[in-house]
Order: sequence, then structure tokens, then C-alpha cells
Amino acid sequence: MPALPNALFLQLRTLAAASLGGLLLTFLHVPLAWMIGAMLGTAALAWHLPVAVPGWARPTGLVFLGLGLGASFSGPVLAAVLAALPVMLVGGVLAIASGLVVAQLFTRLAGTDQKTGFFCAVPGGVIVMAVLAQEAKASVATVTLAQTMRVLVVVLSFPPLLGWLAPHGDYADFTAAGIATWWPGLLAMAAAGLACALPLQRLGLANPWMLGPCALAIALAATGHLPSAVPKPLVDAAQVAMGANLGTRLTRSFLLSSRRLAVAALISSAVLSLLLTALGLLVAWASGLPVAALILGLAPGGMPEMALTAKALELGVPLVLGFHLTRTVLCNLLVGPLHRGAVRLGLL
Repeated sequence: MPALPNALFLQLRTLAAASLGGLLLTFLHVPLAWMIGAMLGTAALAWHLPVAVPGWARPTGLVFLGLGLGASFSGPVLAAVLAALPVMLVGGVLAIASGLVVAQLFTRLAGTDQKTGFFCAVPGGVIVMAVLAQEAKASVATVTLAQTMRVLVVVLSFPPLLGWLAPHGDYADFTAAGIATWWPGLLAMAAAGLACALPLQRLGLANPWMLGPCALAIALAATGHLPSAVPKPLVDAAQVAMGANLGTRLTRSFLLSSRRLAVAALISSAVLSLLLTALGLLVAWASGLPVAALILGLAPGGMPEMALTAKALELGVPLVLGFHLTRTVLCNLLVGPLHRGAVRLGLL
């Protein structure tokens, strides 16, 4: 029997380690077990051996994740989320402003220039902030590393803490009735979702593989034409793909070559998380929205990861997703002007 090509062998070995890690944490009842376990399993392998994930794994996972998240929007749920839009706008502005505050701490700890420190600290997503940093002529490599470390900190801390400590709250307004899985309809939805994602990718939009299918599923669910649910095993597989993709970044060279930057990102991410958690509690009290969903909605993690956390913990997926979608839009609109304004005022 001929040997497997090296690339395929690396990918199979990496996915096996990721799946084993997810399975182990599932047995331990850790929230978001498949993604966290896959990330840790891949990282453990990456410390000693080369790792690789098929290029199609994460986009495919995001397509089905987007469909699954969008399916949670019925007509009444969409109306409830739109009614909360003013609170989402406030939350997005608070998250970006908090990044501006934490940027001072990050800059001192990491020893970077203030421009780069700003884009490292604002919780706008790895891809979005890397693109904005490039436009502002900041260090893209430094921003990418710091933003990746922030996502890792949030993924490892928020799901367990919210699962074990946060009050559940009333999510009736943000919960849609489930429907059965119908495989022909699901496959048709996946094909249509992929068709929606491709133009967004060409436009350079962040997370197109999730946003296109999600928008399609929202439209179908809100109008009562959703043909199928997304079964849990597919959502779990999406978690493994996302976790493995994060884990491939945690190589020995990545973690040891920039120790000062990694420590700065770790400390500033913890401070930002605490600050936004406090603001989430305040906004929840002022708005009357569920506390745990507001904490997760303001959390400085990536949109796919936080939406998955909300789904796994049943914390009002549409509301949490609405907060992160709003923040993504605001980051694209406000972060550049905010950076230029801060420079003029001598804040950066």
C-alpha cells in the first residue's frame, strides 16, 4: 500500500489530535468542548511536531455554523433583536473605547509604538484589525499576534466561566422553535450559502463564509421558509475545524519568539475582558436584557467563537450575534477615524 502524501498525513494527524482533544473535554463536560479541546489538542501536537489543517476545513465549518446561527432568527426573534439595536450600538462603541484605554497598557508592556499598540488592543477581530493596521501603516505581524492571543484568552476563559457562574436569564424573546433536519433542504441551503459567501469574500469582508450563509438563513427563518435545521454533529465538526485552525498558530516558535508581546497581550486581554464584563453588567442593568448574553455580547472575542459559545450555553444566540455583528460594522466605520482623532489629540 503506497504511503500517504506528507501534506495529507499532516492534516489527518492534526485533525485526529484535534478531535481527540474535543472528545476528551466533552467527557469532562467543559463548555464549548469541541472547539477548546480541538485547539488544545492541536497546540499540544504543534509544540512537538508540524501541524496542518486542510484549507477548506474552516470555511466549510463556518458555512454550516452560519446556517445554524441564522436558523435561530424567527420573525419575532428578529424583531426583538432589532428592538435592541440601540443597546448594541452602545455596546459596540463601549468595546472600541475600552480598547483605546487598554492600548496604553499594552504599549507599555509590549514596548511597541503607540499606533501599533492601538490596533493590537481594540477588540475588532483578527482579520479586521490586521487590515486596518495595514492601512494605517502599523505592524501587521504584531497586531495579528496580539489579536490572536486575545481571542485565545477569551475562548479559554469566557465559556467555562459563563457556563459555571453566570445567571441564565430569560431568553424567550430571543429563542425560535426548532425544526427537523431535512438533508436535501440542508444541502441546498449550504450551496446557496456558499454562493452568498463568495461575493463577500471578493469584497474583502471579514468572515464571509459565516456572514453570507447566516444572512441567508436569517432571511429564510424570519419569513418562515427555513427548509432544515443544522444537526448538532455538523456544528460540533465546525467547532473542531475552528479550534484546530486556532491551535495551528500555537507553535513552539510562535509562543517563544515573542515572549514579551505574548505576555503583554495576555495581561491586556485579561484587563480588557474584566472591563468589558463590568460594562456588560452595567448595560444589562440599564437595558433589562439578560446579563449573560450582554457579557458575551461585549466580550472581546471573535464573532464566530462568541456565537458558538452562546449556542453551546443557550444564551440567546441572536442577541449575542447581533452585538458582534454591530461591533464589526462599527469597527470598520470608526476605528480608522478614532485612531486619527486620538493622534491629533495626543492620546496616541
